Amino acid sequence: MNTTLAYDTEDTRWAAVQARDVAADGHFVYAVRTTGVYCPPSSMARSPKRENVEFFDSAEAAEAAGYRPSRRARADQTSAAAERAALVARACRVIEASQTPPSLDDLAQEVGMSPFHFHRVFKAETGLTPKAYSSAYRARKLRGELSSPQASITDAIYGAGFNSNSRFYEAADDLLGMRARDYRAGGAGAVIRFAVGQCSLGAILVAQSQRGICAILLGDDPERLVRDLQDQFPKAEIIGCDGEFEDWIAQVVGLIEAPAVGLHLPLDVQGTAFQERVWRALREIPPGTTASYTEIARRIGAPKAVRAVAQACATNPIAVAIPCHRVVRRDGELAGYRWGVDRKRELLRRELEA
Repeated sequence: MNTTLAYDTEDTRWAAVQARDVAADGHFVYAVRTTGVYCPPSSMARSPKRENVEFFDSAEAAEAAGYRPSRRARADQTSAAAERAALVARACRVIEASQTPPSLDDLAQEVGMSPFHFHRVFKAETGLTPKAYSSAYRARKLRGELSSPQASITDAIYGAGFNSNSRFYEAADDLLGMRARDYRAGGAGAVIRFAVGQCSLGAILVAQSQRGICAILLGDDPERLVRDLQDQFPKAEIIGCDGEFEDWIAQVVGLIEAPAVGLHLPLDVQGTAFQERVWRALREIPPGTTASYTEIARRIGAPKAVRAVAQACATNPIAVAIPCHRVVRRDGELAGYRWGVDRKRELLRRELEA
């Protein structure tokens, strides 16, 4: 099985180039000084002389050094990308057709890859691991089954691929965010506790579900924040809290005042599979740095979904803890922010100063 460490020296990288090793693609590229172009290790271009070759960890690094992709490399990349997409789509269909989630080894064998390489390719194409994709698909199927008024919860359990009630109830809370009967009732059984306070950026509302922080809202009007929370959870029981909630509020206000510190409280993040991929990528942006919407789309394996990424940022319900304020336009300028561009600018300033 190949690992990244298999290509960490120039000797092993040169051996991969000579062997046109497909498994090495994505780990590095090689550039040829005499032609000014770079290629992936598996390129079918004529082998260069070793003394003319230098290696880079990525295509971006090669281009920053002044190299350009070869025409053959572009053709190879297009063909390889289409092949990878087809193999991942095939694996997705296998996951969706299986009664129980298939193992990583079984999926890799189905598409003719090593488990390590398949896991890496699948995540690069979909933004999810095979296990996460399987869970997201099962959750979507379960929601669909529970939404049918004719089907009982037992019918929904078996319709979603669970072969026993016990296994379903072990997983239901993670898949639905609540008990199955509460989901079927439109979330009516969920309890949301909240409190409103003040911070240097204005009014702040913090809400907690049974699983963790489910909303951090910022604004000028406290009453408007409460209405926004009610709109977000229209059928939940929403309860205003008193002193016992003060510690949570204090920690969130501390995060607003010093965003680089981070928040050490559990989050209850509920969105579509795509939104959760975006929000997960946002939490990986280091404090004091920014990323463009285009970069986030590329990181989650959906480079053409820039507008969808922007929409996921705009609907993020947990301000600062899921740091959509760190996402900017490609030219580095600040774009829209759900809680106001001025707040976004101030949060970034505080992180840079820290």
